Amino acid sequence: MMKKEKKQSYVMEVKELIEPVVARLERIDSKISQGKVLKPEYYRNEDLKKMFGLSNNTIIKYRQTGILPYTKLGDIFLYESGKIDKILRSNES
Repeated sequence: MMKKEKKQSYVMEVKELIEPVVARLERIDSKISQGKVLKPEYYRNEDLKKMFGLSNNTIIKYRQTGILPYTKLGDIFLYESGKIDKILRSNES
């Protein structure tokens, strides 16, 4: 009987440790399933290439022609996600 009681005690301790983690994972899963995934405030060139399949030359051309609004921070080009969303919505058909 002693072994069984120790085992039950151990299981209860582990359960108490795991419950907060499970609750947090459930909250994260709930947010993801509701579409509340956080997106970055700014994208970089690499992000645009991955998301839209753009080449470096296309990104440069879009910047130079004013199609793609940007902010330059040193040598880094940043593209505001809200403005990218607006461009995409305005080009919907």
